[in-house]
Amino acid sequence: MKYTLHQLQVFLHVAQYQSITKASEELHLTQPAVSIQLKNFQDQFSIPLTEVVGRKLFVTEFGQEIAAAAERILQEVQAIEHKTTAYHGKLSGRLKISVVSTGKYVIPYILSEFLQKNPDIEVVLDVTNKARVIESLEKNEVDFSLVSILPDTIQVEKIELMPNQLYLVGGKQTPLKKTITDKKIFERLPLIFREQGSGTRQTMERFFNKYNIRVRKKMELTSNEAVKQAVLAGLGYSIMPLIGIRSEVIHGELQLISVKGLPIQSTWQLIWVKGKKFSPVAKAFAEYVVSQKKHVLTNHFGWTSDYL
Repeated sequence: MKYTLHQLQVFLHVAQYQSITKASEELHLTQPAVSIQLKNFQDQFSIPLTEVVGRKLFVTEFGQEIAAAAERILQEVQAIEHKTTAYHGKLSGRLKISVVSTGKYVIPYILSEFLQKNPDIEVVLDVTNKARVIESLEKNEVDFSLVSILPDTIQVEKIELMPNQLYLVGGKQTPLKKTITDKKIFERLPLIFREQGSGTRQTMERFFNKYNIRVRKKMELTSNEAVKQAVLAGLGYSIMPLIGIRSEVIHGELQLISVKGLPIQSTWQLIWVKGKKFSPVAKAFAEYVVSQKKHVLTNHFGWTSDYL
């Protein structure tokens, strides 16, 4: 057999995503290029690695065994590369992190100084909703995830970072008083929600269920940025994380409305699957976060305490 490391890498991605299209996107290759490499790899085996049923690609049982072997081989190759660069006093490799959408306001500041000190590290950052973040952990596709609500379907270890404060927010023309004591106000407001699977939505719904509040959902949107723009336009109100609306609050474009029981507070946490074997890069990042988190958070997020 004369298969190459590149063919192993291509097949592993096809097996993981069960899609030539998604594999090509991840590898930054064209679909024909992936198809050719997959065919060349398959030609070296007398047993099918994949099959197509109803235009959908599936990996055979034999193919799954080959994919598992390919993953082990590529991990060993990566370990050799890491050891070589470490011998020269450099840390290199790939760091994969999935982040809930609001976490995009946090993770760049956690990564910045670490990457400045280790310029040979490549970061793959997937900013998505909570459901996809947890899925990436369950499938062992990432080293870490950044969440504000811990998953209940998988055992994880964690590093606590900072509070996440969520306020009732309205546009600058809101007629509401700045301080409201009756939580039933939510039953009269046109509320804008994030989509199912969002951590922000889950936090909102837990709050409403806790106080037996029946709300009127005006609109459902698929990103915090879309929710913010809808509130700015006067389409309704929402409960939003403070870190994503700082500029609009400072400039008076959005108003924080004080309601008894708010802000809702959760905690930003860097998590990983319990028992996960870290690569040298992942281990170094975890150690950096533990040692530097207070410094980073004081410098970049100290302003959040002004709103408590």
